[in-house]
Amino acid sequence: MAATDPRQIIDDNPMSVRQWIVVVLMILLNALDGFDVLSSAFAAPGISAEWQIQRAALSVVLSAELVGMGFGSVLLGGMADRYGRKLTMLACLAVMAVGMFLASTAHAVAPMVAFRFITGIGIGGMLAATNAVVAESTSRVARRNATAAYVAGYPLGAVIGGFVAQGWLLVEYDWRAVFLFGAVVTAALIPLTLLLVPETAAFHASRRNLAGVNGTLRAFGKTGIKELPPVSPNAVKPKVTDILSNPKLRPVTLLLAFGYMFHTMTFYYILKFAVQIVADYPPGYSPAHAASVLTWANIGGMVGSFVFGFIMSKFGIRWPTVIMLALGSAAVVAFGFGRETLAGWQWATVMTGFFTNAAISGYYAAYSRGFPAHARAAGTGFVLGVGRLGAAGSPLIAGALFTWLGNDQLLTVSSIMALGSIFSLVMFLMLPERDGDEVVAGKH
Repeated sequence: MAATDPRQIIDDNPMSVRQWIVVVLMILLNALDGFDVLSSAFAAPGISAEWQIQRAALSVVLSAELVGMGFGSVLLGGMADRYGRKLTMLACLAVMAVGMFLASTAHAVAPMVAFRFITGIGIGGMLAATNAVVAESTSRVARRNATAAYVAGYPLGAVIGGFVAQGWLLVEYDWRAVFLFGAVVTAALIPLTLLLVPETAAFHASRRNLAGVNGTLRAFGKTGIKELPPVSPNAVKPKVTDILSNPKLRPVTLLLAFGYMFHTMTFYYILKFAVQIVADYPPGYSPAHAASVLTWANIGGMVGSFVFGFIMSKFGIRWPTVIMLALGSAAVVAFGFGRETLAGWQWATVMTGFFTNAAISGYYAAYSRGFPAHARAAGTGFVLGVGRLGAAGSPLIAGALFTWLGNDQLLTVSSIMALGSIFSLVMFLMLPERDGDEVVAGKH
């Protein structure tokens, strides 16, 4: 890259305070996503008790926002590459706040499914945009640790939300308060994003917007540039659709998409069904006590992401991620043996959360590396969108298995659901290791 390339300037220079502020805010936005996604799981025992619905019907409610996330990731991920990461994040926050508020007013399965679907659309677009912002606002040295910390934000939000839900909302109020709390916090993050997050220099550069590039560089404490690197007159203009039309990017896109899809089948089985499983398992636990296992699962996930960031900085992305996928699958099988005490369930979910979320960190690092800037949000959005098929299918498949095999067949169901991470492991091993920007520049 030319010395005047703004991406190289950000890559090669130390992180400024403003850059770290942006990273922290992206972690908070991902934490918000983590709480919003799992709010239905925290509310599940209360919903099933009030509406008298079985696991099969509950699984539709638990899947609704995940289906919406699939649509949001694909549709709004593309929006982030066309109109900017910042505008997309603000739009997604507004959609999420409305969806969470409406969920707190639902009195039947059908409207709840619709409201959770709306929330999911916002979450899906948010994940694609925020991951791109982290990749494009950090130096090369800080990027992997920043990405791991960003991914840790997802379970962090669920941990904080879990303590709030089980220690206050579900004790003093009812399940509706969980969604209302999420709506208020979501709305509060809109002005912070508006004021503190500049549009990324990489996005401005992809639009040949020199003034925008310099505005972002100066906000990050860097020296502005006089001109953008020249574009070869014979160069093919890059397009968002390159993620599938470019023969060098297509295999990366498909392997990441379907590998992530299979892993989310395993990942969301625990996140979506653990609370209900523990609530139903003899001798049975109250909704607040059962919800504690989800909190502990996300504590494990948060720690796993932080630890995995340091592991990636030492050993790269491929083999650490493969090992985490294998250990995550084993932990889900171990969960299926059941536990005699609540503390036993909590430790079981800590282990599943640690390994499965560490593998998620590996995937997010691969997104940042695998897609070029002009299609990074669209590529990430496409991958997340396909992945949400696995996430949405996870509670549906698990619910069908419990209905077919019986609620007492926890080990069999858990073993089947653990296979997703094994399939994901095989696909991750097939993934070529190369930088998306270098592919577009013709270096590979």
